Parts: sequence; structure tokens; C-alpha cells
Amino acid sequence: MSVQIFSVGHSNYNVETFISILKANKITAIADVRSAPFSRFNPQFNKHEIKKSLASNGIRYVFLGAELGARSSDPSCYVDGKVQYDRLAKTLEFAAGIARVMDGAKTHRVALMCAEKEPLDCHRTILVARELVDRGVEVGHILADASVEPHEQTIARLLDMLGMSAHDMFRTPEQIVDDAYRQQGIRIAYQESTTGATAGDGETGEVE
Repeated sequence: MSVQIFSVGHSNYNVETFISILKANKITAIADVRSAPFSRFNPQFNKHEIKKSLASNGIRYVFLGAELGARSSDPSCYVDGKVQYDRLAKTLEFAAGIARVMDGAKTHRVALMCAEKEPLDCHRTILVARELVDRGVEVGHILADASVEPHEQTIARLLDMLGMSAHDMFRTPEQIVDDAYRQQGIRIAYQESTTGATAGDGETGEVE
């Protein structure tokens, strides 16, 4: 039996709605992959609050933002202040986080949680899920209506969104998908700013 892992964005749901979406998919554990597990606009998803809400509904919680978050603390993962997903994916810390999620999936029905409602707007899809799929994991993205979109369909949507064909005389399908990941990674990756503002993968619930 293949390993199966899900992903979900908490968006601006109330806790009851979020829990109902998890229960509809029989999720028993949440791996929080936000670098900063706090939100000014959705405090119900601050680390301690959501951990408590999940526990009261029999769902375990683990924070993996240090390992699998989009805002690396490793300076070598940045170029001109912008996170490079390919570099981040090669760090020992990231590999340890992936291994921990895969191990947890042996005994729990795990969902990676970040902020963004749309999977394609989030590093949980473009960075983390990509690495899991490369390791033979079956990934499904839980959408707002509680339905599950297989990762392959999500990436097909990405190709369509970018206006890219899945067929090319000069490139293999794998090369085309790699290019799509690269383009979307550039679009959503965290960018440091000299003004104190930040851009890229919202992670804190303030970009939905």
C-alpha cells in the first residue's frame, strides 16, 4: 500500500468549519508547515489555539515550520533576498522534515497545513508535495468544499494556468512540469524586503 498524505489551507475559516473539513476527510494529524504559525487576522489559527482545538477533536498537531516552512533560516537558500525552493529542498533540515511526515503517515492520516486556500498559491504544493511525490507518496489537496484534488490534477491546473502544453517536441513531460514548478516557485516564494514588508507565500493567513 502506498503512503498517502494530504494538504490543506486554513484560509479564514472559523475553527468549526475547518475541523469539519478535516473530519470529512478522516484526517487524524496536522503537520503545520507555516514558518510563522500566527495570524493577526485569523488568531483562531495561532499555534496554541489551533493545537488546542484540534486536540479537543481527537486530531494530533505537530509544528514542522522549522523543517518544512517556506521562509528558510539558512542564508544559502536565498538569492537577492528571495528563497530558492530548489536549494531549500536540498537542506538536511528539509529532508528530516519530509522523513518525519512520511513516518507519521504510517500510523496517521496526515494533512500538511498552511494558510492559503488555493493549493497552487502555497509552498505546501510547489515545494513540499513535490518532494513527497518524488518519493512515491500519493498526495491529495483538500479544497474548500472538502473534496480532494489529486496532486497530478493540481499540476495539470498549473500547466493550464501558465498557458503551458503538456506536450512539446523538444521537451519531455517531466521537463515541462519541472519548468512549471520553477515558474510558480518564483512567483510565490518568500521575498525579503528592505522596507520591512514581505512578499510571497503568505503562510500567516494574511494572504488568502
